[in-house]
Amino acid sequence: MNKTLFKSIREYKKQSLLAPFLVILEVMMEVLIPLEMAKIIDVGIANGDLGYIVQRGIILVAMAMLALFFGVQAGNMAAVAAAGYAKNLRHDIFYKVQDFSFKNIDHFSTSGLVTRMTTDITNVQMAYMMSIRLLARAPIMILLSWIMTLLINVKIALLFLIVIPLLGGTLMFIAKKAHPHFIRVFDEYDELNNSIQENIKGMRVVKSYVREEFEKEKFDRAAGDVCEDFTKAEKILAWNNPLMQFSLYTVMIFVLTVGSYVIITTKGLDLDVGQFSALLTYSFQILSSLMMLSMVFVMVTLANESAHRIVEVLKEESSLKNPAEPVYEVADGSIDFENVSFSYSKKAKRKALADINLHIRSGETIGIIGGTGSSKSSLVQLIPRLYDATEGTVKVGGLDVKSYDIEALRNQVAVVLQKNILFSGSIMDNLRWGDENATEEEMKQACELAQADEFIMQFPDQYASHIEQGGANVSGGQKQRLCIARALLKKPKILILDDSTSAVDTKTDAMIRLAFKEYIPDTTKIIIAQRISSVQEADRILVLEGGRIQAVGTHEELLKENAIYQEVYASQNKGGETDGE
Repeated sequence: MNKTLFKSIREYKKQSLLAPFLVILEVMMEVLIPLEMAKIIDVGIANGDLGYIVQRGIILVAMAMLALFFGVQAGNMAAVAAAGYAKNLRHDIFYKVQDFSFKNIDHFSTSGLVTRMTTDITNVQMAYMMSIRLLARAPIMILLSWIMTLLINVKIALLFLIVIPLLGGTLMFIAKKAHPHFIRVFDEYDELNNSIQENIKGMRVVKSYVREEFEKEKFDRAAGDVCEDFTKAEKILAWNNPLMQFSLYTVMIFVLTVGSYVIITTKGLDLDVGQFSALLTYSFQILSSLMMLSMVFVMVTLANESAHRIVEVLKEESSLKNPAEPVYEVADGSIDFENVSFSYSKKAKRKALADINLHIRSGETIGIIGGTGSSKSSLVQLIPRLYDATEGTVKVGGLDVKSYDIEALRNQVAVVLQKNILFSGSIMDNLRWGDENATEEEMKQACELAQADEFIMQFPDQYASHIEQGGANVSGGQKQRLCIARALLKKPKILILDDSTSAVDTKTDAMIRLAFKEYIPDTTKIIIAQRISSVQEADRILVLEGGRIQAVGTHEELLKENAIYQEVYASQNKGGETDGE
């Protein structure tokens, strides 16, 4: 795990190494200071030598200033290293996610990925910053202070050999008890974020159905679960600080008692006042360092589960790989499904698609209809390799889609979904997702084909008009038409409309299809629709049922021979007559 995480340090290795080095220099100065103080007490004050006191005092101030300088520089280096490390981790996770297939994304929830790139990385960042400072400072401080204590008084030094492992074992026990609760907490964080995300994204639906109270209760449950497990974990970790405080004051009492007894009984021969003062300082430094270690320990315990979750994403391998020698040119828009079956998961009890055999000529228009759950979207997602077929072969341009460079293939296959997304920015910014170098004339032509130009020209800023995140300030039909225009700018060899005209009226739908027929006759067009009117002019129509092709034919052929098609056609025509009345 650490090996994977440390790869993200990269350009911040210098700061990551300098921080502990400067901390060690700071510790060395702090360890020498009590010795100078002891000399001032035992020599300068005892002999009344003002010159000696001033001389050692100057050295003492110099040491303190150096300790301060090293400490400040170490803090700066640690802050830069930790912030940079967190930046790189976010970069690496985000870039990794961009390479994921839909199958990989299905493995992680959206809220889970958001939590990993925010809360989890923040936890790791804090643990890393504390580690390169305090994990360097505390052990060195304990070791050097203990050596100094050993030189002054062996009995007191031996006491720390008992206290340190005793506390270490107790801390390990506390961590073991708290860890399972932290595992549950981060899973519950995902649920909490998911609840928030769903609520905000679906706010219009929530309000239209007056479900605010239900959403509040759902949020409260998720927040309550996080609170409960975090409280349990923190209650266990709460033993850490009192335990350290108890040990600190117990040892200090022991040092005071033993030190005072030795001074009185030996009249300062075995231990004088200056040495006793240094001994108290070293004891405090050792125990304070143990306190620091306990703080780091708590943070690392919390960050450990976050680190596992981050590594889980970084180690996830995309289920889609480019071939060793990929093909970069797609010959034409022909599509072939040869004995294709598909499942979203190996554990799935039923195949989403089964025994699909289909041959589509380049430039042909294919309509697809079927009920909910008939796997219409699953079928078309295999064409641009958003998923790979579980069995059989999918070909585009006469070649297996797995033989193409993924980016080259997808550049020739434009998919317009029913719930396509617009991004915050101008209309032109959104259209240039299809072609970043598109001219205004090309964008206008694409919008005319998609029947979007008319409403765009009615906006005050026309093509420079701002689109809110998700296209919140345009209607569903306008959004779909902009997404179709965006796809057309790719000039694809295959255009897939996945129920992407469901929000436009039948007249506009017909005009869009007519534009396709006249202006992009060589582009293979696959139209998934619920309305038969949207596909009845297609060269062929597929009827899907239960993940299988139930029938293939023209509108007239299916109307004569296929019961499912007849039923859908009859119900829609009846509905149209009723509406007309």
